[in-house]
Amino acid sequence: MTTDHQSAAAPSKLSSEEESRQVAEDSREAQWESPSFLKELFLGNFRLDLVHPYPVAETSDRPEFAAFYQRLERFLAEKVDSVAIDHDRKYPPAVIDELRAMGAFGMKVPTEYGGLGFTQVEYGRIMELLSSADANLTALLSAHQSIGVPQPIKIFGTAEQKKRFLPRCAKGAISAFALTEENVGSDPASQGTTFALSEDGESYILNGQKLWCTNGTIAELYVVMARHPQTKKISAFVVEASSEGVKVEHRCYFMGLRALENGVISFNNVRVPRENLIGKEGAGLRIALTTLNTGRLSLPAGCVGAAKRGLETCRVWANERVQWGLPIGRHEAIALKLADMASTTFAMEAVSDLCSELADRGGYDIRLEAACAKEWNSVRGWMLADDVMQIRGGRGYETEQSLANRGEFPLPVERTMRDGRINRVFEGSSEIMHLFMAREAVDTHLQVAGDVIDPKKGVAVKAKALPGIAAFYAGWYPPLWLKGLGRNAFSDFGPLEKHLKFVEKKSRKLAREIFHGMMVHQAGLQYKQGFLFRAVDVGIELFAMTSAVLRAQRMQAEGHPHGDEAMELANHFCYAARDRVREALRGMWKNQDKRSYAVAKRILQGQHTWLETEIVQYDLEELRDRVAGRSPLGDAAESSPPASGSSGAVSTGAAPKVDGEGSLSATGSSLS
Repeated sequence: MTTDHQSAAAPSKLSSEEESRQVAEDSREAQWESPSFLKELFLGNFRLDLVHPYPVAETSDRPEFAAFYQRLERFLAEKVDSVAIDHDRKYPPAVIDELRAMGAFGMKVPTEYGGLGFTQVEYGRIMELLSSADANLTALLSAHQSIGVPQPIKIFGTAEQKKRFLPRCAKGAISAFALTEENVGSDPASQGTTFALSEDGESYILNGQKLWCTNGTIAELYVVMARHPQTKKISAFVVEASSEGVKVEHRCYFMGLRALENGVISFNNVRVPRENLIGKEGAGLRIALTTLNTGRLSLPAGCVGAAKRGLETCRVWANERVQWGLPIGRHEAIALKLADMASTTFAMEAVSDLCSELADRGGYDIRLEAACAKEWNSVRGWMLADDVMQIRGGRGYETEQSLANRGEFPLPVERTMRDGRINRVFEGSSEIMHLFMAREAVDTHLQVAGDVIDPKKGVAVKAKALPGIAAFYAGWYPPLWLKGLGRNAFSDFGPLEKHLKFVEKKSRKLAREIFHGMMVHQAGLQYKQGFLFRAVDVGIELFAMTSAVLRAQRMQAEGHPHGDEAMELANHFCYAARDRVREALRGMWKNQDKRSYAVAKRILQGQHTWLETEIVQYDLEELRDRVAGRSPLGDAAESSPPASGSSGAVSTGAAPKVDGEGSLSATGSSLS
C-alpha cells in the first residue's frame, strides 16, 4: 500500500536475500549465556535437571491472585456477552471499563508502578480462563501487555520511561505494537517505516505505514519499529497516538476475533521525543525478539483454555447424544478422539505452564522453549478444534445465536474455531517458528564448523579451522551412540520411566541426524527446510513428552487427588507422540521433498495452469500488482465491512518462499 504521506520518506527498496539474512542474524542473541533444555536436547544432551522436578504448582496460593481470578471468572460468566461482542464487532465500553477497574490491563506491570505484578505462570492462567470464554478479550489484553508498551518498557526502559508509561498502562491506557508492514512480515530488513533525527536534535521524525496493528485503532500508545535510511538499523519508539501525523487509515476485518480493533496505522512526519527511544538506536529488532520470548507465551496458554472448553463440550455431548442405540462416545471412532483430546490437553497445559515457569525463574534462556510452546500448542489446539467440530457435527457448524433461537444450548464451537485458526499465524507463523528454532538448533554446529561449510571462506581459513573442529566432534559424536547404555536414571518415574528413556535415546538420534545433515548438505542445509522442519518437530514432541511426564509424576508424588489419572493421560499421550517422533525421524531422509519441490517450481512457472480453468476468473494482473505493492489502497480504506465480514487481529509471518530463499536466519519476528 502506498499513500501520500509516504512521500516524506525515501522509497523503500526490498532487501536482497543476503541483506535480509544478515539483519536477522545481527539481531538474534549470538551467545547462550544461560541454559536451555531444548538447546541441549538438539545437541543430544537430555538435561532433565533443568526442568525436573516439575516446578509448577497446580494452583497459585497467593491471595491477591486468587481474588483477581475469582472476580474475573464471575465477570466473564455474568457480564460478558461473547455472542454480542462477536456479532457487533466491538468491545462494549462497559466491559473495557470493568477490566480497567479490576486492574486487568496491568497484570504484568510491577506493583510499584500500579500494576498487579503477576508472575508469568499466573498471567498464563488468566489467559487460559479468558480464552475459555472469549478470545477477543484474550487478544485485547495480551496484545496490550505481552507485546505492547508494558513488556519492552519493563525490560529495556529507563527509570524515567517506567515511571512515565507503566502507571498509565496499568490504569488502562491501551497500547499496541507496530512492526508488520505490507511487504514486511518476518523480513525486518524490508522495513519501509523510517526515522531520522530532527534538525533541532530534540526529536525523531517517523514516516511510514504499519499493517495489522492489533489494538491500533483504539490505542493511546504504540511501540513502533522504524529503520534508519542510512544505517538501515531498526530502532524502537514509544509513540503517542495523539501525536500530529498519526492516523488510523483503515480498520481490518477478518474471519475470527471479530471485535479486535486491528488496523492500518500511518505516520506522517510524526515527531517523537528523543526520550521515547526504547534502548539504544539500532537495537529495535533485538528488543522485539526479546519481548516475544515471553510475550508469545500468552498464545499457548490461551490455546489450553480453548482446548479445555472443547473437551468439556465433547464429553457431555458424547455421553448424551445417542446414535444406533448407544451414546456416541461408546462408538470407537468417537472414543479414540476423546482419549486423544484429553491426553493432548493435559500435555498442552504441561508445556504452557513449564515454559511460563522457566520465564519466571530467571537465569534461563527461554527463546527455544517459548517458540516451541507457541508452535506446538497452536497446532494441537487447531487439531482439537477440528475434532470438536466433527464430534458436534451440524450443531458445531451452527452459530450460537441460531442454536439459541431454536431452543438448543448455545455452545460456541463455530466461534471458537474461527477465533482459534489465527493462533498458527499470530506472532510468527508455524513456518517461521520452525525456521527460527532450526537456526537455534544448529547454532553450536555453525559456531564450530562454520568456516568449513561457508562457501565464502578460502582454503587457508578452512584448513586452519579443521583441527579445532576435529577436536570438538571427536569428543561430542561418539557419546551420542554410547550414552544411556545400561543406565537406570529414571526409576523414580514408575510406569512413565520408559518414556523418558525414549526421549533420551531419540534426542541422541536427533543430534546425530542433524550432524549428518550438515555433513551431507553443508551450507545448503539452510535451504533444506523439509529436513530441518522434521528435526524441529522431533525436538518439539520430545519436549512435550518430557513436560507431560514431569507434570504427571509431580502430581502423583505430591498426592494430588487426580495424580493417578494424570499418569494415565501422560502415558497415553506419550505413546501417540512416540509415533510422531519415529515418523519425523524417518522422514528426514526418506521423503518426497525433492519431487514435491520440482513440481512446485513448474507450478510457479505456469506449467499447470490448465488445472485453474473452468472457474470464475479474477483479474490476475490486478492481483499481481497489489501483491507486489504497485497499487494504492484506494477507496477500500473507507469502505464498511460486508454483512458477513469479520474483524480480527492478524499477525502474519510470511511463509518461506517456495523457491528456497527462506533460510536459517529467520527471526520469528512477525507479530501484530
